[in-house]
Amino acid sequence: MARYKIILAYDGTGFSGYQRQANSRSVQSVVEHALREIGWAGRSVLSAGRTDAGVHACGQVIAVDMEWFHSNGQLQNAINANLPADVAVRSVTLASEEFHPRHSARARRYSYRLFCDGTRHPLRERYAWRVWPTVSLISLQVSASYLMGIHNFAAFGTPPKKGGSPIREILHAAWKEDAGDLVFEIVGNAFLYRMVRRLVSVQVEIGQGRRLPEDIINLLEPGVDSPIEGLAPAKGLTLVEVIYPSELGGNED
Repeated sequence: MARYKIILAYDGTGFSGYQRQANSRSVQSVVEHALREIGWAGRSVLSAGRTDAGVHACGQVIAVDMEWFHSNGQLQNAINANLPADVAVRSVTLASEEFHPRHSARARRYSYRLFCDGTRHPLRERYAWRVWPTVSLISLQVSASYLMGIHNFAAFGTPPKKGGSPIREILHAAWKEDAGDLVFEIVGNAFLYRMVRRLVSVQVEIGQGRRLPEDIINLLEPGVDSPIEGLAPAKGLTLVEVIYPSELGGNED
């Protein structure tokens, strides 16, 4: 019996989210079905986190314990042969028995993609938020700079557990242009529920001149204890990477 670290990519459009649910299609359920088709007998895969309905991933991490007498590449191919077209295993590697996709993680990287257009664009809008009026990239970049460091993000999300701390550390936050789109990249030690989508929503308001960049500072004050209403659509959000100690110069344990 060995533990395998598996990196998944998926188009979240047709899923109710990552986590298995009784009466709806989830990423976890289709992956577990594919694993059972090749002899996995476990009850539930371990995962780095749960993405919401409509959110995409190219770096979701899961771990499974199973007996497999062939190469890692053959395991990848075998799982993919049993997965639908909107999910794929991108890599398979052996991991230590102590490795846990969520507990072992030290940071996560997300990206959010949007574009400015006054007319709908059905092809682009599958993976990006169409925004109008246009937004100022400079204002977005200034607002993102205020997110760096350790802050109380209660205005932007809720902890995964009731009574949990809303304090999070942001290691990187920046906007850039990419092929006509504006892309927000953010790396943090952990994230609150729907935190990135609320951060994007507020920054778009700033970029359109409806808020000042300094409003971010006010929303990070300790006195703000409930999430704001604005929420960017799920379709623009992608879980890009889960970062482990070995990728930061330490040991993966």
